[in-house]
This record gives sequence, structure tokens and C-alpha cells, in this order.
Amino acid sequence: MISRFRYRLLHRLQLRESWVIFFIMGIIMLNFPFLNIFNKSDAILGIPLLFLYFTVGWAISIFVIYLFTLAIRQSPDTHNGTKEP
Repeated sequence: MISRFRYRLLHRLQLRESWVIFFIMGIIMLNFPFLNIFNKSDAILGIPLLFLYFTVGWAISIFVIYLFTLAIRQSPDTHNGTKEP
């Protein structure tokens, strides 16, 4: 069951639309409204909120890129590095 879920997830990540959606989400998350929300003098565990926002967002973006590379590497549609039309 886990392997079927993993296959479905990796297959969905191959779609061009998901690449575009994650790219646009990254741009939106680095624009004024979100930066203004987290630019407060509050701190969680002594870490400023804006710094925590950037750090967690950076880690999540690395994880998403890792998932995309897994999807490309395990693509059943590719043969010798070329895709069929």
C-alpha cells in the first residue's frame, strides 16, 4: 500500500502543472503580504518569527525539490533519457 501511494505521489509530481504551481507558490511566499505577516517582534523559542519563517520555508522547498528529483529518476515513461511524444 505504501509503495502504491509513493508511486501515485511521484507520478503526480511529474506533471508540468505541479512544477509551475510550486514555483508560483515560492514566489508568492517571498512577497510583501507574507513577509509583512511574519515580520513581527515575536519569537518562538527565542527565534525571531521572520527567521523561523525563512528557515522552515527553505527546508520545505528542499524537500519538494527532492520529491521532484525522485519523480524524474523513477519515471516509467522515460527510455534512455528521452521521452516519447
